[in-house]
Amino acid sequence: MAVSGGADSVALLRLLHRAGFRQLVVCHLDHRLRGRASTADRHFVARLAAELGLPLECESVDVGDLARVSGESIETAARRARHEFFARCAARRRCPRVLLAHHADDQAETVLWNLLRGSHGLRGMRETQPLRVGRRRLELIRPLLGLRRAELREWLVAGGWKWREDASNRLPAATRNRLRHDALPRLAELTGRDPVAALVRAAGADEELRAIRDWAVAGAAILDPQGRIHLPRLRQLPAALQRACLFDFLRSRQVPQPDRALVERCLALADPAAAPALTLPGGRRLRRRRGRLFIDD
Repeated sequence: MAVSGGADSVALLRLLHRAGFRQLVVCHLDHRLRGRASTADRHFVARLAAELGLPLECESVDVGDLARVSGESIETAARRARHEFFARCAARRRCPRVLLAHHADDQAETVLWNLLRGSHGLRGMRETQPLRVGRRRLELIRPLLGLRRAELREWLVAGGWKWREDASNRLPAATRNRLRHDALPRLAELTGRDPVAALVRAAGADEELRAIRDWAVAGAAILDPQGRIHLPRLRQLPAALQRACLFDFLRSRQVPQPDRALVERCLALADPAAAPALTLPGGRRLRRRRGRLFIDD
């Protein structure tokens, strides 16, 4: 289980422990972004794991350096570092399941951000999500998506349990923080309603539509035996299904943040009159050759 030391992950850890879960491994990654505060977080999580009698996996990664080298945002570099850390923990412990403490407020922020950046639909986080990190397959599990942040903190306070506050969660530089502290409260003020509940419901409805979409994409069978897109088959599909197939192709090849605009550019590459190659986020190239689309590795 991923434990940062914040209220959400501490609440999930204590909830599971009280429910009788004993085969948990506490995993903590020090991002080295907040100096002594990061060190204090690490010590807090170590003491908590010892209190509960649970094993601890702990590593330290300079996420700031990762972001500078890769050109990614701090948020993206931190997420990638965490996933790679989870994969190493999974290998050592021979356990592919990773518990995360995302809750309903996180879900609402995710849905709103995906909508604003042009992602496919009202996509939110799934309760269970397969993830491939290098050659290792993980399963991310989010048991708290139906609970609110305030509920978790109230439960901790009632139990007399402490957690660590991350002061960076209030800094305006991070997109998540601005959605949480500016956009969502303003939406509540404008509409007189709880936008978190509405966005979570929208994510649920979108998930149902996505199940139908996934069924259609699986039945389209656009890949050849080498895993390339077979353009004659792709062109036979309705335009909406073509976009869905391309989106899944990009995501399965781990292209960073494939949004609708990128899918449209890739779809244009299917035209024989278009240029035969397109540079993708991350530097790889999507190429068209002999009626096939494929990505250079």
